[in-house]
Amino acid sequence: MNPRLIILVSLVIIFLGFISFSPSIYSHKVQHQNSDSTTYTIIVDKSDYELKVYDSEGWYATYPVVFGSKDLSDKMKEGDKRTPNGNYKVLLKKVNKKWGQELLLDYPTKENIELFNKRKAQGLIPKTARIGNGIAIHGTRPEEEWTVDNEYSWTDGCISLKYTEMLDLFSYIPEGTRVTIQP
Repeated sequence: MNPRLIILVSLVIIFLGFISFSPSIYSHKVQHQNSDSTTYTIIVDKSDYELKVYDSEGWYATYPVVFGSKDLSDKMKEGDKRTPNGNYKVLLKKVNKKWGQELLLDYPTKENIELFNKRKAQGLIPKTARIGNGIAIHGTRPEEEWTVDNEYSWTDGCISLKYTEMLDLFSYIPEGTRVTIQP
């Protein structure tokens, strides 16, 4: 066999192997469908630093994410930089001046408020503490995508994807989408 052909085939194999193990968007099952005809669900797995999207047929896409703190335990109070656990929905799609597209979640929910008040009564958090709000799924700034690659948690409790991957997610996730954040 021609040595140049062997080298070319080897380079193609190496390149294809590199693409298949890219830490960015792991894969999409199918091309995006019209979001009006598809119901999506988002599962955020904090321990794996992943946001997974499911549609009516099953797994759809996975994106690497970061949070507000390396402490992946449940949010206790405003200002602790932790990302809350629980079940939410996308309340609003909007564009933020700092990091672009964002999916605002309906935190705090009734369950979050009940747990917060219970923790206050038990003395686990100060009586003057507040629960906070404004938890969202959003991107990094365009020049700071490296934070996701390095699992550098930088938000105030939100879930952050790479800027370019947030553009993709934002393009097909409708308001009302269910979001589960798990430890």
